[in-house]
Amino acid sequence: MEDYSQASVRSDKWKQRETSELRMLRSLLFRWLSQRRGTETRGEAGERLAEAYLRRESGFKPVARNWRNPRDRREEIDLVMKDGEVLVFVEVKTRSSDALVPGYYAVDERKKKIMRRAIVAYLRGLSTPPRTHRFDVVQVSWPSDESQNTPEVLHFSNVALKSRR
Repeated sequence: MEDYSQASVRSDKWKQRETSELRMLRSLLFRWLSQRRGTETRGEAGERLAEAYLRRESGFKPVARNWRNPRDRREEIDLVMKDGEVLVFVEVKTRSSDALVPGYYAVDERKKKIMRRAIVAYLRGLSTPPRTHRFDVVQVSWPSDESQNTPEVLHFSNVALKSRR
């Protein structure tokens, strides 16, 4: 009889330990997801703002949003727009106005290489590719001061995708 009672005490302690570990993991996961949601929401808002800016200020027409390469889901194009006959691939970088690295400079050689692959994949998927295309960067700077509620949008047109080596 003692063996069974000791085994049940051990299993009860194990269950208590397991439930406390699960609670801790659950709270860590919830905290991580809530932080992720905040950055994703700001990034999505920056993309919407950039699209509206390009439509209003430059007369671009939207073609696709958040297009991902079916072969490699890590390759994403934030916005695909038409500027007349030119197909424009847009990378949107949303930052706080007091960020150390502005959005334009965050598009480094590594990101440009990813964008080149994604653009080639996008163009291969078209039945009739456009005669010309280009790469633009839109930087959205959210004010760090709460009294200013309008973010600043800067559009950098025809950004080189290849390095000058």
